[in-house]
Amino acid sequence: MLEVHRTHRANILNHSQVEEPLDRHAWSASKLWNVANHHSREVWEETGEIPDHGDLKDELKTHPKYKGLHSQSSQRVLEELAEAFNSWYGKRKSDNRANPPGYRKKNYYDDHGNRVHEEHPRSTVTWKQNGIRHDTKNNRVRLSKGANHKEHPKAWEYILVEYETRPGVTVENLQQVRAVYDRANERWELHLVCKDKVETPNPPGNETAGVDLGICNFAAVAYSTEEADLYPGNRLKQDGYYFPKEISKCDDSGGETATRLHHKWSERRTHFLHSLAKHIVERCVEKGVGRINVGRLAGVREDENGESKNWGRHGNLDLHGWAFDRFTSILTYKAKVEGIEVGEVSERDTSKTCCVCGREDDNQRVERGLYVCEACDAAFNADVNGAENIRLELNRSNSESSGQLSGDRSTGWLAQPEVYLHDLSRGFQPRIEVVDCKP
Repeated sequence: MLEVHRTHRANILNHSQVEEPLDRHAWSASKLWNVANHHSREVWEETGEIPDHGDLKDELKTHPKYKGLHSQSSQRVLEELAEAFNSWYGKRKSDNRANPPGYRKKNYYDDHGNRVHEEHPRSTVTWKQNGIRHDTKNNRVRLSKGANHKEHPKAWEYILVEYETRPGVTVENLQQVRAVYDRANERWELHLVCKDKVETPNPPGNETAGVDLGICNFAAVAYSTEEADLYPGNRLKQDGYYFPKEISKCDDSGGETATRLHHKWSERRTHFLHSLAKHIVERCVEKGVGRINVGRLAGVREDENGESKNWGRHGNLDLHGWAFDRFTSILTYKAKVEGIEVGEVSERDTSKTCCVCGREDDNQRVERGLYVCEACDAAFNADVNGAENIRLELNRSNSESSGQLSGDRSTGWLAQPEVYLHDLSRGFQPRIEVVDCKP
């Protein structure tokens, strides 16, 4: 049996009854975030180190703001902050302009530009299993209140939410509930995370695929069926330039507008990664792939001395949004559901070795997208060459791997891969279809 987690979005039927307590808990989450953020900045300035979520919990578990939420909900806020600081720490190695996570607040100004007062925006609140009681028959969920928001009698120590999902959805084995404020519609909605068990499927076939991750092309995929796909990272690049510029225009880097932009940027990155993983898995199912080799990107951020690599100003900006670890995790999960195994293999020398004849030469990649081999006169897409070498497991130590194409395979597909572009509404589509749809 295979365990999978599914997230179902649900409308709140008794919204008028639960809006106020959800607002209060969301504001408490913002306050806790700010307290923990301030503490993390102090620790960083004093020691040069970032406290992890365990350190934050030990330090703040007796703080009044910690009691504004159920204990597990407070822990989740601290986990999110620690993740944000770790992301910032990684970015600042190659870009000293990177700012630490901001405070969650919304400022109000008078006609003269003077700040009148500030509010805390509504943060997402997460309840884990200990804070949830699920009534499956009546589609209701009880969410435990934080100690600071409990009133008497005992019946008011929780928020009773009645929900409605889309037709055909059954909510069982509820693991987590997230209350998310929809700013466009000015109302709350629930994200219900459920654990399902499904039969482990048989693999679609015995073929293999190789995935090479990069900056210009986010992914190149080579199949043993003499086909290859390219997935440009243009969408991520465009967002990586647009959103920081818009955020820099905000008067308050931690205000509601900046927070909303950060959230939208994060959602678009997540959507891109999930859409890409889904499309690759679907293509692998079509081609009878039972195993996907993904290049292990060790050393892409640091050189052999542990120093941060400098890929140039634009390259560093691209690398910040290049969540290859996260993508590999998503791909592994989606592939497992289809019975496909995903393994990471060494990427060493795969970009400078000809997959046709096996010759290794640093100078054969003459341009960013072109690979020319002087030994066999082959010319093909450089990223596809890397993906094919990863598929062949070029660096495998046993004798089964030849490190080059067999003599009876053609090479035309190496030069003309199928290119897919990301469409926000339809996911990945062939480039010609996306271009033709533009006005």
